[in-house]
Amino acid sequence: MKPGTFARIIRNNYFKGSMRGTYWGAAALAGEIRALFRPNNRAFRHEVWRNQRRFVFSGVTPITGETGDRARAAVRWLLRAQSMTHDDGVSLGYFPCSTGDNGWRPSYPETTGYIISSLLAFAEQFDDRATAAAAMQMVHWEMAVQMPSGAVQGGPVCAPEHQTAAAFNTGMVLDGWCAAYRHCNDPKLLEAARRAADFLVNDVDERGYFKTNGAFVSAGEIKTYTCLCAWAIYQFGDLVQESRYRNAAIQVIEAALRQQQPNGWFAHNCLTHSESPLTHTIGYTLQGILEVGILAGRQDFIAAVRQTVDALLPRISSTGFLPGRFYADWEPAGFSSCLTGSAQIAIVGYRLFEQTGEAKYRTQADKLVNYLKGLQLLKSDDAALIGAISGSFPLLASYMRAGYPNWATKYFIDALLLQHRDEQLSEK
Repeated sequence: MKPGTFARIIRNNYFKGSMRGTYWGAAALAGEIRALFRPNNRAFRHEVWRNQRRFVFSGVTPITGETGDRARAAVRWLLRAQSMTHDDGVSLGYFPCSTGDNGWRPSYPETTGYIISSLLAFAEQFDDRATAAAAMQMVHWEMAVQMPSGAVQGGPVCAPEHQTAAAFNTGMVLDGWCAAYRHCNDPKLLEAARRAADFLVNDVDERGYFKTNGAFVSAGEIKTYTCLCAWAIYQFGDLVQESRYRNAAIQVIEAALRQQQPNGWFAHNCLTHSESPLTHTIGYTLQGILEVGILAGRQDFIAAVRQTVDALLPRISSTGFLPGRFYADWEPAGFSSCLTGSAQIAIVGYRLFEQTGEAKYRTQADKLVNYLKGLQLLKSDDAALIGAISGSFPLLASYMRAGYPNWATKYFIDALLLQHRDEQLSEK
């Protein structure tokens, strides 16, 4: 890392904010560190210190192969996360340093939605009927908590009177419903999906941006990453053979591309810090543009994704570490890695390889995935850690600190499925 980049990260992360914000951030971290010493957190405490040592001393060994076993372990963790809720949704994640009895958060409608797609894809690839059945339980739960407007609420599940709509969350559940309809052809699913798709299409403003970003992200600006909803809208348009949905999806992608800078970086592309977006939201944006580009036959969309990915590839280390945030000049904006984002960039890399045949995309995707395999635990005294991917590396870094959000494991599964498919094709 360049000395200037190092100084820039220190300045922006530790000295740029208000003293009040710095104090409360430090207090929250101190509270989580104290919670590590609870008697029931012995195994997690051991993993946190081990994880920190591996980060400091670059001690992660990438793992080649074991792809099917790693995917199965990750799926088992998601099914465990579902079993730890009071309904059929998937727990937001496991955060053993948080308040509460067991560390598991309530169900999260947004990510349960796109977890459905992952589990059905896994079930098809590995002929796993039990996993498909669990996914369909999630499907029906999502239908039960859908808002009257057709939208899906932001945040963890709550009582109807406290729900607030969020376009992005609606798009992620629409993705799951489209996958489920392809799986079982249930007309009730198509009805719920249409209500969600109609909410989304009606929420797009004259410029092509969604208006309802919800109460759980920073307000007052567009959110470029919500273009991932366009993929779900386009899929629904294909299912019902109605061009108005496809046209709306293309309008959303064209709007997102207006935020792309000449070097491939996207403006207004983060949950909270648009000057240094997470690879997580960069991944959302790239996947939305790429998949709509593939479905619509828009080579210009695919070329735009290549422009961004080509800028990211040199930032992946020889072992597969990718910084979790980037400034507009593609210099790292933090020292840690956002593991969800690493998996998402790998997914885009595999898909670009399938579209272009250029080996560099598969090679770098393999590096990212094999590095993530090296961070996945297959043995632990705390069963809640087995199979999961954490929010950040190291665990005490800022993104979803000291925990395992369900979407990190979801995207890890998606990447593993693509790697596994590629390995099988290579063997033939």
